Amino acid sequence: MNYIANTAPDQQAMLETIGLASVAALFEVVPPSVRFPKLNLPRPLSEMEVLAELEQLADTNADANHFAWFLGAGAYNHFVPSVVSQLQMRSEFYTAYTPYQPEASQGTLQAMFEYQSMVAELTGMDVVNASHYDGATALAEAAIMSLRAAKDDRHQLLIAPGLHPQYQEVLRTYLQGIKADIHLLTETEFLQFDQQLTPKTAALIVQSPNFFGEVIDLNGMAEAVHAVGGLLIVATDPISLGLFKPAGAYGADIVVGEGHSLGNHLNFGGPYLGIFATTQALMRKMPGRLVGQTVDTQERRGFVLTMSTREQHIRRDKATSNICTNQGLIALGAAIYLAAMGKQGLRQVAELCYHKAHYAASEIDKLTGYQVVNRRPFFKEFVVNCHMPAVELVSRLNRQKIMPGYAISRNYPELTHDLLVCVTEMNSKTQIDKLVSALKEVA
Repeated sequence: MNYIANTAPDQQAMLETIGLASVAALFEVVPPSVRFPKLNLPRPLSEMEVLAELEQLADTNADANHFAWFLGAGAYNHFVPSVVSQLQMRSEFYTAYTPYQPEASQGTLQAMFEYQSMVAELTGMDVVNASHYDGATALAEAAIMSLRAAKDDRHQLLIAPGLHPQYQEVLRTYLQGIKADIHLLTETEFLQFDQQLTPKTAALIVQSPNFFGEVIDLNGMAEAVHAVGGLLIVATDPISLGLFKPAGAYGADIVVGEGHSLGNHLNFGGPYLGIFATTQALMRKMPGRLVGQTVDTQERRGFVLTMSTREQHIRRDKATSNICTNQGLIALGAAIYLAAMGKQGLRQVAELCYHKAHYAASEIDKLTGYQVVNRRPFFKEFVVNCHMPAVELVSRLNRQKIMPGYAISRNYPELTHDLLVCVTEMNSKTQIDKLVSALKEVA
């Protein structure tokens, strides 16, 4: 009770209310043998000794700086220019939280406005919100938005194969209690996706590049979905948009993605950044925050939160979203990254990822006991079928300071011998050749 501001009379009054004589009586249900365990703790350590022990424990972590790193599956090791952290960590940005009096936070609002503007251009969409928690959250919100946007009784969501398994899990969690029929298409059904569309289809959800790194041909998808009155939702990798045509150019209605790769380090799993973009026609149904540019009474430029209905704040059952905050600091990092890299810089990063991945794939495919099995063009990830279980292969190469990829059996138990390999601009030719040599040695 040391940290609770209850006086002795307060405690006595509470005990009388529950019919006990003392605080000790609260714990009589706990067996005496374990009620007051004796802790066999080591001697106290000085600050210097604690730091030395923590550093020793930290050194046992497998990280991208000390390994040849080919692990992706949604979290990617990309180069972060120094300018990002130098600006992102300025105290006026780093200590700012969601602005409850937003117009007083002009710097934060302008940063979010610039982020929205650049991501809109990158995705080929009209409007971008001021971010979500992560890509999976953004996708789930997009699915809910598609159900809400339907003018009739539409509740079918068609999911293309290859959608990230964790995105699928978050999607199903979000849609609990909502009338929604989620249908994960087989590869055969997806090849003839137009035959799966019905008047009950609210949206077709496609990821490109997908979980297996494959780039999906989006031609004609939007027209087919729109013909039955549904929406096309595309999840994408923003880095790939430095090289490939954006989903907005194919007529997508909602584009989402994981923006962590834009100027943010791996950080042992987060925080992430949910990108959410849509068309002007759907703007008022969009969840999250939207920053707009305006002028004050003296014609000076200013920034405000705009297009936010009152239900967003006071009528929660009618709100477009009940998310009250966003990943502002991570979105700021993405804005700085995009501004620093520019169009040519982002294209160069995408090209390096593409060419290095294809070099790695071609070299691995030459090895006895390994086969690249991607059926479609791929960007920076590809699947390798191995002569041994992928989990065992990862364990063996870890001993050589190589993280060869992601064992797909973690999500698809039947694919025991398949390894998802990721190559970014951070992987040198020396690292790739080291991976190839290690795989050959194991074989």
